[in-house]
This record gives sequence, C-alpha cells and structure tokens, in this order.
Amino acid sequence: MKLVCTQSDLNTHLSLVSRAVPSRPTHPILANVLLAADRTTQQVRLTAFDLSLGIQTSFAANVISGGTITIPAKLLNDIVSRLPEGEMTLEDALGEVEGEGEPDNPLVTLTSKSGRYQMRSLGPEEFPELPQIKSDEAIQLSVEALAEGLRGSLFATSSDETKQVLTGVHLTVQQDRLEFAATDGHRLAVVETTNVMGGEAGEDSESEELASSVEEESTGASFELTLPARTLRELERMLGMRQASDTVVLQFEQGQIVFQGEEYRLTSRTLEGQYPAYRQLIPRQFQRQVSLDRRQLLSAVERIAVLADQKNNIVKFSIDSLQQQIDLSVESQDVGSGTESMAAEVTGESLDIAFNIKYLVDGLKALSTSDIQIQMNSANSPVILTPLGGLKMTYLIMPVQLRS
Repeated sequence: MKLVCTQSDLNTHLSLVSRAVPSRPTHPILANVLLAADRTTQQVRLTAFDLSLGIQTSFAANVISGGTITIPAKLLNDIVSRLPEGEMTLEDALGEVEGEGEPDNPLVTLTSKSGRYQMRSLGPEEFPELPQIKSDEAIQLSVEALAEGLRGSLFATSSDETKQVLTGVHLTVQQDRLEFAATDGHRLAVVETTNVMGGEAGEDSESEELASSVEEESTGASFELTLPARTLRELERMLGMRQASDTVVLQFEQGQIVFQGEEYRLTSRTLEGQYPAYRQLIPRQFQRQVSLDRRQLLSAVERIAVLADQKNNIVKFSIDSLQQQIDLSVESQDVGSGTESMAAEVTGESLDIAFNIKYLVDGLKALSTSDIQIQMNSANSPVILTPLGGLKMTYLIMPVQLRS
C-alpha cells in the first residue's frame, strides 16, 4: 500500500476516529485504527471501534497502490498532529528493524518534508467489523435539525452511570418533526425541531443511494430511541463539518443505530430501559410569568456566581411585580455576598425563589434567543424557561428550597 495525502486531511480525520479508540482496550487490535486505501475510488477510509462506539471517515488522496493495515492510533495521531502542513507519503512494506524481518507485522513508513517515521502495524484480520443494520428501518434527518436538537439537550444528560437511561438523549421522530429530551433528575431540556430536507449538493454516491432508498420508507415513520450522550457528542462534532442543508441517514434496529453521512459513518448501541414520561412533568398553567433579556440575566448570574461556593452554589431571585424588576443575590458565609438588579416584565404576585447556579447558567446558555420567558407557580414547584421566538425549547428546572 502506498498513498500521498495532506497533513491536514489525515490529521482532521484521524483526530475524529481516534475518539472511538478505547483508553484501555480489551484486545491489542482495538488500540489501532484501521486504514484502507482504495486505488479505484482514490479514497482513504479510517475506522476505529471500541465494540460499543464505532467511527468511520473517508477522504480523498492519491492512492498509488491500495491495501489495508492497522496502526497504533495514539502513536499515529501524536506524530501526524505535530508534523508541518503539506503533503506526506504513507506506505507499508515487509520491513526489517535492525536486521530482523517481521513479515506478520509490517513496518509503516510515514514521510513528510520534515522527516521520516516508521511504526509497527498489525494485520487487519483481527480488527472487528462495524455492525451492519439488517433492518429496513431508516430515515433521512436534516443536519440543521439534528445540530439544533443536540445543542439544546445534550448538556442536561446525567453523568451517573447507575441511572444509565438518563445518560442519553431520548429522540422521538414523527414524520417531519424531531423531539430531543434529556434529564438528570434535577432539570429537563426538551427541544422540538422541524426535519426539513435540504438540497442534494455535496452528497456522495453512497449516501445519495442510501438516502433515495429510504425516502419512501421514512415517510410517516414514527419511533423513539434513547441514544448515549457520548455517541451524540461525536455526532455533533461530525455535523460541524457539514452544511446545514445536508442530510444524514439514520438506520436502526433493536439495540443498534447507524448515522451515515457523506464522509463518515457512526455506529453505536442504544440505551436500554424505559425513559421517564417527561411530558407529564411539565406544568400546563402558571401563576407567575417573567420576561427579560437573556444575555443580561446570564451576565448578572455569572458575575455574582464568583461569590458562591460548593456548599452554597445557590442564587436567590427576588421577583418584584410592583417595581417590575428582579434582584439577584448570592450569600456565602465563608466568602461574602453579592447582589444584582435588572428590569423585567413581571406578571403575577412577587416571589422569592432560588436556583442551583450551574443548572440555571447551563439553561440560559442553551436558550439561543435574546429574550426569554420564565414561568412558575411557587417557590417549590417546577420552573419553565423558554425562548421568545426562535427554537422551540422547554427547559425545566427545580428550584432550591430556601431556608427561613
């Protein structure tokens, strides 16, 4: 095998797939990245798989002779990321080190304008294949709709592995609508996006063929899946490389999903277990409502948050319907105290209520509009934050009980 490619192409795609390489592999081959060069298509394909998450990407290169090898992912990534920009040559051969032939573990030689590196490779025979979806269940998803949904929900997933189903995002697909839900038991983020298909520009033949084959099947499709947050964070990075008008094909069967894009393929297990009936948690009526500038509120909370500590990571809101303003305060016995005031449009009676600062800041950052609405009933009942205009998002946060 011999190929010529640019440092930037190899570095970009290698960095992407390396995220699926396990830090403590159960088998030596899993610490490697599978590299396949195709002379006919003039494409290089990289694959990494930890037996749960698999990432595959491809890019154009000058493939002089095709072949397949596996190379230690961390070593290759460390070398390539430090090389200067420009063309480099990658080739394997039944090489020798200090006179000892190693026909089963050929040397891979990487040559750039700054130097020459040799690495031991392993044969591709033991590298596990990425799961193949046999089911006909598939649907086209808009890159824009996916990106918006993930941006507004991923932050609210749980990191507690004992509640595994909460460590993922629950995705509901209904015809031309996508709904993303995430909760850690203390807050809930629900985002609804419109799955509008973009143009076909930029689609390669493989994804174009796959998209056309599922176009009829996806019409009227309705299903629910709970997907691991780790998988979706990698998907979010890949979506950042695509145009908003592009599409991704989602294929799934019991326990397994595949996202297929133009240059990448991501496969992952789904999370098992019944996801909470989160829609029942959202109140339908409210006694109090506050409309205000999101950025101004976020800045004020972040400023006084420097006075909070781990024992008392709480911000108190004194909502004044008479003065049409909100007074924010943080008080820490060991650190000090701080207050901020800002104008707001208040409907309903005045109220004192408190929030966990981290949960509040996370939500304010996820709400993308200039103005937001905060709806509540009492100091101990769920509070809803929603954007005024723009993305259809609901952020539920449980207040912290104030000490009398």
